[in-house]
Amino acid sequence: MTRAPDLTAINCTSCGAGLDVLGGGRVIVHICPYCGTELDAQDNYKTLRRFTEVDRPDSVFAIGMRATLFGVEFTIIGVLGHEEQWAGQTYRWLDHQLYSPTHGYAWLTEEDGHYTFTRRHRYRGWMSARRVETEDIPPTVTSRGERYTYYETTTSKVVFAQGEFTWAPQIGEATTAISAMSDTAMLSFAQDGEEAVTHRTVYLPKEVVEERFGLTLPKPQGVHPLQPFIKGPNTDFLRATAAVFAALAICLGAAFSVIPGTPALRTTQFTPADLPLELPVEITGQGGLTRIDLASDAYNSWAYMDITVYDPDDVPLFEAGRTLERYAGDQDGQWSEGNGHGSLRFYTTTPGTHTLSIEMSETGIWRGGYTPRDISRMTVSVTSGLSSGFWLFVAAGGFLALTVLVGAQGLLHNWRRWRGSDWSDED
Repeated sequence: MTRAPDLTAINCTSCGAGLDVLGGGRVIVHICPYCGTELDAQDNYKTLRRFTEVDRPDSVFAIGMRATLFGVEFTIIGVLGHEEQWAGQTYRWLDHQLYSPTHGYAWLTEEDGHYTFTRRHRYRGWMSARRVETEDIPPTVTSRGERYTYYETTTSKVVFAQGEFTWAPQIGEATTAISAMSDTAMLSFAQDGEEAVTHRTVYLPKEVVEERFGLTLPKPQGVHPLQPFIKGPNTDFLRATAAVFAALAICLGAAFSVIPGTPALRTTQFTPADLPLELPVEITGQGGLTRIDLASDAYNSWAYMDITVYDPDDVPLFEAGRTLERYAGDQDGQWSEGNGHGSLRFYTTTPGTHTLSIEMSETGIWRGGYTPRDISRMTVSVTSGLSSGFWLFVAAGGFLALTVLVGAQGLLHNWRRWRGSDWSDED
């Protein structure tokens, strides 16, 4: 026999508690929230079994709550607690059975502060465990123009049941489901007795659930596989602005880098026999950045040059060293290294006649390549009033990094969505 269609309330036939009847005619059992007794909704609510020592999971939702989702008013009529053991970890979530007199049954799932909405999906195809195990790449299915890629295989068991259901759940009952995910939804394939059932799940933003149910919900943990990427209000502006500033900094840096400067010492040639050597360097204007350029005819040879610069008062500004070297050979093919040149830069704010002192403290030849020769000729020149684009290039690098970082937020979010997949290319 079936229950009366206008029945709205009953008394538990086990404990006598008053229970609201919220589900439709497809409800099979009603599990009393007070004593845990399973009642046969199709046979005068007689006692079938009792669920004992089952603790109700924490949830802000309660049976009887109503909300309008996707334009349809649903009522929570039952709650199922699920548990899965995988990779040494335990995952728990709650499924809330929903009912609409006009649109039938659905599920509201709560897991780690994330919420999803699930309904049965009419789909003629199927993704089997055998297909998942035998294919070399993640298998896919297409439904209504949307492509779904294999995500995971889960085996969960029921650990809690309360309210009205369209079947008779049992504590410890295990269900294996294969899921495939698109950009916006997930399909789950599971065997329900003799029937193959496909469900489609979409994400419900926390703000929507709060508004529709009139609740204050906890902050979600992590990223849910179905959670969409939401740009910040200034994301596009920030990325475009950073790109523009990067381009501007590169252009300015290049412009500053090619400013020729003023010759402070024209190219002067000398030989090792002329060393040590002192040369006058005329710094004009406000001084600024100055570059010393050295060159030699080194060939499979090298020389270490000691360089000292004195200001107009004959006070040493700095001492430094540079190696002039060049090597070439034909081991494993022709090769060369170095060009016999060296340079250094210094900054001065004192115009006037400076003195450049050059000495050669070490020299030598290398016999591992072509015929070497001793350094016999060198040149030196000094240019002042230079501009450097170094810090502009550093700034450009920072702006480019910001551009990439902002632009990669969507990619990072997508990676976090898929990192929970159990697909392995080594399988």
